[in-house]
Amino acid sequence: MPSSGPGSFAWTGLEGGNPLPPLRTKHPLRPILHSIALSLLLLLSCAGAADNAHFYFVQITDTHFGTKDHNSLTERIVDRINDLPMRIACVVHTGDIGSDNLANGETASVATSILARVKVPVLYVAGNHDLPKKKLKESLEAYRRHFGDLAGKKEFNGVVFLTVCTEPLSQSMTIKDYDPLAWLESALKEAGKKPVIVFQHAPPTGDFYKNEMHEGWPDEARQQWETLLKTHNVKAVICGHFHRDELHWIDGIPLYVAPPVARYYERQPSFRVYEYDNGRIGYYTVYME
Repeated sequence: MPSSGPGSFAWTGLEGGNPLPPLRTKHPLRPILHSIALSLLLLLSCAGAADNAHFYFVQITDTHFGTKDHNSLTERIVDRINDLPMRIACVVHTGDIGSDNLANGETASVATSILARVKVPVLYVAGNHDLPKKKLKESLEAYRRHFGDLAGKKEFNGVVFLTVCTEPLSQSMTIKDYDPLAWLESALKEAGKKPVIVFQHAPPTGDFYKNEMHEGWPDEARQQWETLLKTHNVKAVICGHFHRDELHWIDGIPLYVAPPVARYYERQPSFRVYEYDNGRIGYYTVYME
């Protein structure tokens, strides 16, 4: 029997032993399998590229506009951010923009005018003092008008930034047509294998102050939230609210708690510069006078 090339079969004729011409065959699934393989390679290369990304971003939190000297203080912080020597992808404000005063209109207008001076995109998260229960309707209207939706998604250098208002979970309150758990689940599924950083105001953990532990989120809400985080490619959760510098863990996911801009509790005003490097996140804290 004569030899045949790859992917061919050689048959011998029944009469005179003369071979028939080689018959080349192609598996009917080969084009489909080839397409799937290319898609997987592309997906893996994109995820790998994001993990290998290196960039910086800034977090500010708990500015509490409209009280003390926090307006002018935030103006100075904006100047410092704009003057940073490294290239910044964005600034994320993780909540308590105001102090139960967004509904008066003036506070939100001042805040947006000051933060509009930042030279990179600014993302926002609503905090408990942005959406106080006693003034929820008017505060919610003011927040959406000046700062946008309660949850959002942006992508920087292949890393997905999710900004999520979690006050319905942490405060056991209801906001019509807004479910942070359902939104997070959908956003994480859409992100696929891409690395994700989640920004929220209040950490789900317990709060330690005055030498005693205080309860965090309600158990059921915390468990549901953390289960979603743990089952996707979440690289970090970044919060404010505690007015302290803390680090916690959700299994292997770091949960960073940043100190505030506001001077409450005799805190020194500050902001953070984060460095994303090969899927890991570190930070520098910049203190103000």
